[in-house]
Amino acid sequence: MTRDVAIERKAAEVLDIRDLGLADYREVLSLQQQLNQQRQAGWIGDTVLIVEHPPVITLGARRSANKLLIEPDELTRRGIDVVEIRRGGGATAHNPGQLVFYPILHLQHLGLGASEYVRTLEAIGIDLLARAGVPCERRKGFPGLWTDGRKIASIGVRVSRLVTYHGMAINVCNDLAIFDTMVPCGLDGVEMTSVEKEAGRPCDVDSLKTELVPLLRERMGGSRP
Repeated sequence: MTRDVAIERKAAEVLDIRDLGLADYREVLSLQQQLNQQRQAGWIGDTVLIVEHPPVITLGARRSANKLLIEPDELTRRGIDVVEIRRGGGATAHNPGQLVFYPILHLQHLGLGASEYVRTLEAIGIDLLARAGVPCERRKGFPGLWTDGRKIASIGVRVSRLVTYHGMAINVCNDLAIFDTMVPCGLDGVEMTSVEKEAGRPCDVDSLKTELVPLLRERMGGSRP
């Protein structure tokens, strides 16, 4: 093995975590799809994108769970984009102040099945929110995280040829009014909450990013193409 090849292999073993800041949902979706294909081909190692989005509602593959309470034209007038995508689950929303991360991981190389992967995302969220002083729990049959019956984090994933994309969104200090325009994940009567609301004190996304990165490395590690 040449020195250059050895260096490339070593680099691929390290989880590549990219902070995209505030970025358009459609542009980040296109990037995810590109990275997913590159990961399938073995051109890159496992990657995680961390991002906040301008206001957007995404509609998942389960059409019965895509319930808008306001006409799309009115959403557009309010500056809220609407995007149909192919991840699991129903409608959800993103806006600034929400911490979103999209892992592009090869599940077979990590020794994970799809259900185990979702539980791994939940475990990362539980650990992260505990550090912010907000205890959370899973709810069987409903991916995501809950605190005192209120939903604080949503999960929607897609797996293509054993490689993941889409991911997890955690409400930190975002405007929760966006969830009044739709039925989150198709769950009637669900109340959405945030870290700031539950903790009763100011909290920002950047402070949680600092805690998230080591949790991603610990739980997801990295693997070779």
